[in-house]
Amino acid sequence: MTETPAELVHLDVDAESAVATITLDSPHNRNALSRQLVSELVDRIALAEADDAVRVVLLRSAGRVFCSGADLSEASTGSMEEGARTIVALQRSIVAASKPVVLELGGPVRAGGIGIVGAADIVVAAASANFALTEVKLGLTPAIISLTLLGRMTSRAAAYTFLTGETFDAAAAVDAGLVTRAVPDDQLAEEVARVCASLATGAPQGLRETKRLLAGDLLARIDAGADEMAELSASLFGSDAAREAMTAFLSRGR
Repeated sequence: MTETPAELVHLDVDAESAVATITLDSPHNRNALSRQLVSELVDRIALAEADDAVRVVLLRSAGRVFCSGADLSEASTGSMEEGARTIVALQRSIVAASKPVVLELGGPVRAGGIGIVGAADIVVAAASANFALTEVKLGLTPAIISLTLLGRMTSRAAAYTFLTGETFDAAAAVDAGLVTRAVPDDQLAEEVARVCASLATGAPQGLRETKRLLAGDLLARIDAGADEMAELSASLFGSDAAREAMTAFLSRGR
């Protein structure tokens, strides 16, 4: 008998506050974008989108790390094109949602996970949160996540962070246009609750049409570049140079 895998993404709807909280909970790989996690996240977003009791979607992580990027254990052993297209679909579902999506960042986020940051409408980060687009170190490029990031970040910030792979803090992420607001760590939960409560006072039609207004350019960028970026991502992940780098990285982590 096949054992059902444990749920990696939880959905909790609070009808009183009109907030649906979606929590990433895959501690064994620091919320890496595995096939299961991405599939469950897409499903939970769809459920929140379809629930008339929900006006705001809050995306967060159970542990301090929000997302460690692509699941390299999966990427190093198989084709990535299907996975890349699934992540593009995930990003698009967040951007296209008729309800505002708030992202709570209590800690690190890396590589592919930053594409989710770019897709969210409002991002509130703890001051200690940090970011790194590490793809260049592995012979890769932030292909599919560029679809959201290049619509959010300044061109100078994108060039520096994409090319160096350096870690940058929450204050720098605000300056880059990636994060909406950085707050002291002990004020994160309070600020996120305040933002969600403020959003929930909006009328559903007002929220829906304002999101449509805001999302138009970003959706057009995603739709225009999805195929090309998914193919580029799959090609690079499948290259000998990237496979060697990923294998070495995974070996260091054991």
